[in-house]
Amino acid sequence: MNKLKVGMISFAHGHANSYLHSLLTLPQAEVVAIADEVKSRVEGSLDKYGIDYYADYRDLLAKADIDAVVICSENALHAQHVIAAAKAKKHVICEKPLGIDVNEMEQMIAVCQENGVELFTAFPCRYLAAVVNAKQAVDNGEIGDILAIKGTNRGTMPGKWFVEPELSGGGALLDHTVHVMDLMNWITGSKVTDVYAYAATLFHEGLKVDDAGMISVRFENGVVGVLDTSWSRPKVFPTWGDVTMEIVGTKGTISVDSFAQKNELFSNEIGRGLYLPWSESMDYYMIESFVDALLQGKPAPVSGLDGLRSAEVALAGYRSVQSGQPVKLHG
Repeated sequence: MNKLKVGMISFAHGHANSYLHSLLTLPQAEVVAIADEVKSRVEGSLDKYGIDYYADYRDLLAKADIDAVVICSENALHAQHVIAAAKAKKHVICEKPLGIDVNEMEQMIAVCQENGVELFTAFPCRYLAAVVNAKQAVDNGEIGDILAIKGTNRGTMPGKWFVEPELSGGGALLDHTVHVMDLMNWITGSKVTDVYAYAATLFHEGLKVDDAGMISVRFENGVVGVLDTSWSRPKVFPTWGDVTMEIVGTKGTISVDSFAQKNELFSNEIGRGLYLPWSESMDYYMIESFVDALLQGKPAPVSGLDGLRSAEVALAGYRSVQSGQPVKLHG
């Protein structure tokens, strides 16, 4: 069996551990090397799985025998990591948001195209059973034409570099817009043209970024959307967000609760509630689709352009907050 040889750049984002586990589970993939300037973030995995280590990602790209890289660095570093990987002729899967500036995301996409490598944006929510079923029902015409979508991604404040604007590029409005906005883009099959947003720091005193937000959009096809993006959940909340949607059509409505397939565990010893999912892992299916697409020579199932289309909405949201007015997206 042909195997995809993969390197990983940075474990700054917690999803890296799940992506690593998914890659190790796939017989058609092999994790060859990890690069992270903070060795303590990856030391356990290096020892456990015998994976080569590089302190500098440039050494990994130059020396490791790999076909592709998974990038889970701080948002502000995505562009330099993606561009370097593309110039080294490595395919890329990059954590969301793809970038923190529209021009840099356009450059990332262009450099990958120029070097003949695929750029895949990590949107695992596309692989949730509830979301997949909703998309299929919409495509089958079960609710008629979509009129509106109301979404939420209310989660916990992640702390660390996520609340340092020079590394994150923004707060909850950026962090929790991109997942559900990508789902809205995917389900409507249309592009956002108008954005109006609110953002503030309401739940965590002293933060340098926003922890509450509401973003409203209009799509080219006339669909309107509204999304609650917040870090409003307490530290004991079981997941990073809730990812819900109400999709309103001319013939019916679909309610999506992405993490409903679970048992709930409450334990004094653990100190917080836990969701024990009994559905399949969205991260596993996302990584599997990435690996299989590259092995079969197919385009990335979730592209760099998809990543740009969701992130540009959040970035436009910040401009709307500053001006107090709606913002138009072009192109």
